[in-house]
Amino acid sequence: MSICDVIPSNAVVKRAARIGAEVKNIKLSGDLPHHAIAEIKRLLLKHKVIFFRNQGHLDDAEQERFAARLGKLVPHPMLGATKGMASILELDSTRGGGRADVWHADGTFADAYPKILVLRAVITPAFGGDTVWSNTAAAYYGLPPALQRLAEDLWAVHSNVFDYPGIARVREVDKKHFDEVFTRTVFETEHPVVRVHPETGERTLVLGALVKHFVGIRKYDGQKLFDLFQSHITAPENTVRWNWLQGDIAIWDNRATQHYAVNDYGDQHRVVHRATIEGDVPVSVDGRSSVTRMKVTE
Repeated sequence: MSICDVIPSNAVVKRAARIGAEVKNIKLSGDLPHHAIAEIKRLLLKHKVIFFRNQGHLDDAEQERFAARLGKLVPHPMLGATKGMASILELDSTRGGGRADVWHADGTFADAYPKILVLRAVITPAFGGDTVWSNTAAAYYGLPPALQRLAEDLWAVHSNVFDYPGIARVREVDKKHFDEVFTRTVFETEHPVVRVHPETGERTLVLGALVKHFVGIRKYDGQKLFDLFQSHITAPENTVRWNWLQGDIAIWDNRATQHYAVNDYGDQHRVVHRATIEGDVPVSVDGRSSVTRMKVTE
């Protein structure tokens, strides 16, 4: 059986010019043949985020079995995983931390932050609750050369202790979760603003809500630089928006994307389950690696 027998070219439908594709007529499982997994990985590197409808047959165990074919499963460093699972994290809109309505890449407060995430829609609202992804490689290559060179010289400190209440619509339950759970261990890590993707060789911007400040730059100037580069990441032409249906799967390359969960569904219930694939330490254009400056458990 060839790759084309598993995922024919006409089953891959681009969702936007620069990022995102829907893969149709495939049933995900941990038993997919090696060449099918290889093709899924190829599509992921090409499109940055790929979507699969009608995967209602997956439960937590099978989601993990499939995700494990993409790399080593790891739990969230503070939130852990669902009991008995290696990686599955439930994000429930009725609980604290269930609404990630800030632009971010997952886990950049750590050095080897996740490389791939596999998200499954368990309960979807009748309206709203979309997720938007951006292509951080397209954002870099869209910069004029002078700004590319500036970005390549910059390093930023990322932390899980960031201004969450200042940039998101935070409920009291979210603030309590942030203060008591999400920041229970404090991380600070220096990342290059431009990293070299270890598989594609592309240069991608590493920013998002978890950025605390730039190394060696005053806060006032740093905020202007952050806003400049982040605005290229979130420019509409670099994004794709997915309208979830129950049973959908989204897989994204966390090294080349940011994402934002749109908090526009009011009090409706939204639940997604996420599996996380272990990442690698970013390397800058000049070959230096990210370094964790602080890891303190309170």
